[in-house]
Amino acid sequence: MDIVLEICDTVFFDWLYATVLPGSSKMLNSFLRPSDMDANATFSGMPAAAYQYRPATKYIHLQPSEWAYMSVWPRDNVFRQFISMTLMTWFFGLIVYFLCSSLSYAFLFDKSTFSHPKFLKNQIRQEISQSVFAHPFMSMLTAPFFVLEARGYSKLYDDLHGGPGGWYLWAQFPLFILFTDCLIYFIHRGLHHPILYRRLHKPHHKWIMPTPYASHAFHPVDGWMQSVPYHLFPFIFPMQKFFSIAVFVFVNIWTVFIHDGEYIANSPVINGAACHTLHHLYFNYNYGQFTTLWDRLGGSYRKPTDEMFKRETKMTKQVWDEQVKEMETMVKEVEGSDDRSYGPDGKKDQ
Repeated sequence: MDIVLEICDTVFFDWLYATVLPGSSKMLNSFLRPSDMDANATFSGMPAAAYQYRPATKYIHLQPSEWAYMSVWPRDNVFRQFISMTLMTWFFGLIVYFLCSSLSYAFLFDKSTFSHPKFLKNQIRQEISQSVFAHPFMSMLTAPFFVLEARGYSKLYDDLHGGPGGWYLWAQFPLFILFTDCLIYFIHRGLHHPILYRRLHKPHHKWIMPTPYASHAFHPVDGWMQSVPYHLFPFIFPMQKFFSIAVFVFVNIWTVFIHDGEYIANSPVINGAACHTLHHLYFNYNYGQFTTLWDRLGGSYRKPTDEMFKRETKMTKQVWDEQVKEMETMVKEVEGSDDRSYGPDGKKDQ
């Protein structure tokens, strides 16, 4: 994420910090342009630990403007990095959330879901509200991982042919999936313990028939806990820097896709939208994120029924009645009582 930080520093943050936390007026008026500076020079007006530009990657070189040297908080200040990383994660997280959720809603999501008896009154509005509320807090909790990466404490590497070897550039993706899928399974299953469920995970299970906008509608600590494996990975395994950015986008898109209600992945291996819909309906099944492996090993796998993959049968009254009957039994078992407000006609309540 240090690459993204460098871009954001150059485009916006250098100016922001120089404006909000400027250096002395003498320093600003007499400062040499970065191109005129000797990398080893020391200036009397500069902070004690003068910032020196070092590109985050050899593939992109963005020479800092004079704004980069005009704040009492230089680019490598840990407090500045924390604030910047929080703002970046919040901003780009919302962009990916709204863009992917809206595209999925427009082109993939089955609008017949509005008529499902367990679709909530004003559900989409509630999903978006919960997501928008959660994002800044999840970003703040996530930022320390990115700060540690930027300060060189992770195993991120830059050279596309570096790391353990050229082969690893491609091997790290399945390794990432296997590692994170395992940890998320146990974290997610742990969040269903009665103590944690009531305090943290219940808000995400408010959505019995989720839409793509439910993908990030978590309690902030819940959402952060399930993201921790993604951020632990580069501290345990080597990870190419551009790959780390790519998986940040991938993970957010995948989270949207498993909530879109379009049951495409009829696979015994992939934990797709059909598997995850069963999790929202019946609570105690299909905790996995990417695969069904750990649910199978842990005895919590529930295979989607064949009618879920046929448009003419997945939204029939018979299927819905069966879902509602079992779901109401599970709600009593997991939550005790159902405090949701269902709309008599989900489409009308949008």
